[in-house]
Amino acid sequence: MNTKKIRIFYLVLLVLYLGAVAWLCFGSFDNAPQVSPSFFGIPTDKIVHFSMFLPFPVIARGVVIGMTKKPLHSFLLVLVLFVIGCIIAAGTELGQGLTDYRSADSKDFLADGIGLATGSIIALVLDLRAAFVKKKQ
Repeated sequence: MNTKKIRIFYLVLLVLYLGAVAWLCFGSFDNAPQVSPSFFGIPTDKIVHFSMFLPFPVIARGVVIGMTKKPLHSFLLVLVLFVIGCIIAAGTELGQGLTDYRSADSKDFLADGIGLATGSIIALVLDLRAAFVKKKQ
């Protein structure tokens, strides 16, 4: 598969992902079944926030796959993706604070940020590995 098709695939995936995040952040789930309030002592909603934002840097990296030529470029790309993810996460928390059925929570933003940081590390490893493999060929 060529790079252009891969980028288009990831762009479509990114749009679907962002739509899913918006639905999860702003949907009203009053009728949803109740789940355990914690998992191994970690509040379940924080695990959901972590899981929701972890894929962002990996998916967003796919949109620009193959554009980084040097390790420094990979680091800068991942930093930019992390910052964009944090802006999205902050926007969702601020937006939730404006609704009457959700609330803004700084601990949710922290969980989002930890998910983004973890996803950023994964994206960085993938980008550096791809550059290394490409260089070897």
